[in-house]
Amino acid sequence: MNIGVLGAGQLGRMLALAGYPLANRFTFLDTTGHPSAGIGDVMIDTDQKHLASFLEQVDLVTYEFEHLPVSLVQAIEEHKPVYPSSEAIRICQNRAEEKALFDRLAIPTPAYRLVESAEALEAAARELGTPVVAKSVTEGYDGKGQAVLKDPADAAEAWRSINHPRLIVEAFVDFVREVSIIAVRGRDGEVVFYPMAENQHVDGILRYSIAPMPDLDDSVQQIADGYIRALLDELDYVGVLTLELFQTRDGALLANEMAPRVHNSGHWTMDGAVTSQFENHLRAIQGLPLGDTAARMPTCMVNVIGREGEAAELLALPEAHLHRYDKAERPGRKLAHVNLLAPTHEALLERVRACAALLPDAPAPRFSFE
Repeated sequence: MNIGVLGAGQLGRMLALAGYPLANRFTFLDTTGHPSAGIGDVMIDTDQKHLASFLEQVDLVTYEFEHLPVSLVQAIEEHKPVYPSSEAIRICQNRAEEKALFDRLAIPTPAYRLVESAEALEAAARELGTPVVAKSVTEGYDGKGQAVLKDPADAAEAWRSINHPRLIVEAFVDFVREVSIIAVRGRDGEVVFYPMAENQHVDGILRYSIAPMPDLDDSVQQIADGYIRALLDELDYVGVLTLELFQTRDGALLANEMAPRVHNSGHWTMDGAVTSQFENHLRAIQGLPLGDTAARMPTCMVNVIGREGEAAELLALPEAHLHRYDKAERPGRKLAHVNLLAPTHEALLERVRACAALLPDAPAPRFSFE
């Protein structure tokens, strides 16, 4: 089966690598003019003149990047199956729509307000109590398009720096850790869940994900499973969905945002789970049985950002698996990741620290259970 992928970055690259053993072929449609997949057939279509040719070559379509024109995805749906659907993209592109969906499904979120002026932003900051986080309602990812207000008087500067006509303002959450739940839903409605991961971000970019979490109560995993199942069923979703959450001191979970695709915090599954998120996404969209999501052993994904370390040194670490994206170095750019495995979490943390020491500018890993 020839699978069309909207976007041509490292997530598409990893989808293709997972799909070749299933005899899948891949055609990527890149709308940015800067593809980096380096695999399969890549069609650059910055002027949307090659869509018909793309559709002729593929049996179904998925995507590795949700910042796409919804109208483009809707147009494709008229000709070929698209998984997940354009409705998932439409909601995930708009934080106001996303929050409304969470509210409708009784999925708890941080208190928030929607504002359309610097004055309204200041009022929201006073009402919610600073600090607050202001984010553009659309666009923005990896920490872009947002600002932290430590005082309502910061509103005018924050409004100017974000430079967007509508913002969502969220109360600051006193959380213990950031976590994510990844689940997969098949065409027949079957759902499987991966163990939750604890995530460490620096400057809005994910640096470490560890799973399974050694101190996670089963009931918390079940609550997260329930939240993401509600989203999957409500959207009649097919494929991998990710829900990022905050865990507070009393153990409660608050939803931050969701991503309708394979996700950086699920890269650990490539080596640490029986079936990777990439293979399971491909199984789902093709109507194949979903694979086992159990963790093989404690695993940590270490993102390589900006500058790469020496491959030979990284691969000399025990149970280290290096996944390079073949991209040029640039500050803030995701260049690769290393998956580290160990029989115990204590041994894993030692390996993660050793790995971080080999990466330029890598922050020290800090996990809540240490």
